[in-house]
Amino acid sequence: MSMSVLQAMRDPDLFGAEFNSPSWTAWEAFLAALLGEEMTDEQKTLCHLHTGRTDLPLEAFRRAALICGRRAGKSRVLALLGTCLATLKDYRPYLSAGEVATVGVIAADRKQARTIFRYVRGLISLVPEMEAEVTRETDEIIEMAGRRVVIEIGTASFRATRGYTYAAVLCDEIAFWRDDSSANPDEEILRALRPGLATIPGSMLLLASSPYARRGVLWKTFKRYYGQDGATTLVWKAATREMNPEFDVQEGQEAYEEDPAAAAAEYGAEFRSDIASFVAPEVVEACTTVGRYELPRNSQHRYVAFVDPSGGSSDSMTLAIAHQEDECAVLDLVREKKAPFSPESTVVEFCNTLKSYGINSVTGDRYGGEWPREQFRKNGIEYKLSEKVRSDLYRDLLPVLNSGKVELLDIPVLSRQLSGLERRTSRGGKDSIDHAPGGHDDVANAVAGAIALTTTKKPFNFQSILGRI
Repeated sequence: MSMSVLQAMRDPDLFGAEFNSPSWTAWEAFLAALLGEEMTDEQKTLCHLHTGRTDLPLEAFRRAALICGRRAGKSRVLALLGTCLATLKDYRPYLSAGEVATVGVIAADRKQARTIFRYVRGLISLVPEMEAEVTRETDEIIEMAGRRVVIEIGTASFRATRGYTYAAVLCDEIAFWRDDSSANPDEEILRALRPGLATIPGSMLLLASSPYARRGVLWKTFKRYYGQDGATTLVWKAATREMNPEFDVQEGQEAYEEDPAAAAAEYGAEFRSDIASFVAPEVVEACTTVGRYELPRNSQHRYVAFVDPSGGSSDSMTLAIAHQEDECAVLDLVREKKAPFSPESTVVEFCNTLKSYGINSVTGDRYGGEWPREQFRKNGIEYKLSEKVRSDLYRDLLPVLNSGKVELLDIPVLSRQLSGLERRTSRGGKDSIDHAPGGHDDVANAVAGAIALTTTKKPFNFQSILGRI
């Protein structure tokens, strides 16, 4: 690279106008550490403080994790790195005919990834020479054909990230990646990315996020490399104010007063200790009958059903049917109608399914007021209100799963949703169980409700016993 990122950051003819504030001092220390450049005494102090290392980097890192609070400036620094890696280095000697080097921008969703992408676009527009090299531009791609470089927004999916040759991959808010195709989306996606980084010398994989629960790639990277002298992955951990001294102190104080645990993660860059996985994937796997996708009706069994209603515009509407057999809860059927859909048509479909199993009533929560009860009643099915809320249904499900007294269907989305549930502990010490931010649990909720109904004992009917005498 004829010019370093730090030089470009300070050069008034390049990006100096964007980064000339003293508030970028800590970020200059990070970039010096990342790129293995000579440091000032102040930068050395900051490096030791935020990496936990006693040694100083001697050469550039190809892998780094930025664990910083929100509004610390992560996205703008990732954009700076992406822009410099795309425009200040020639990758053509490493590319085959027709091949291009990609600087990938990946976030939890494409909308979030556009934040960094817009910063990149803004930086390129500051430099007429760079702007002149842009040959094609859309909302998600900036192409520089002469350089054979493309800056592109990618999808947080291990399938969509394959097949690229990467000069760099900028992973934003990786602690919050969710993908219905995998129980561990961040790990699967990085596994798919690495081969694309292998053929270009000096390619970079940069993970950036405010921290969340103590699991996933970001947590594992922190545990393995933070404070480790000689580690080949740089881990930089800092609170919002440490990286951005212009951040409003009062806003941070108010956040700590409202929810100290959440604020410590969002602004203090501390992984949350009040959030844990609800059930291990291995437990769910052990309860899953491989190759069983649905069971037909058996007249010897009494079936129960639980529905998780939805308005049809965002969440799925789900139905689960189960029965009790030899002290084991058996899941017979799961139906999921993904949004968008017609709620009325879905109720008709679900009611026909219920009748085919000899079921004349279904249990669900209080969603939508009278609407679910009215719609199911119109189709000959009684809608009963669940006595327990979603979190309590999950809490009752856990011992059944751990004891192996349930037979689950081989439905990948069910396994992923159960494994993705989180247990949160409030300041008052009360636990709640729910899906992670950006996740879903519509299928898991219906299944938990149906399993709970199979284990609910019928009330003792004294009058029916007298009638038999």
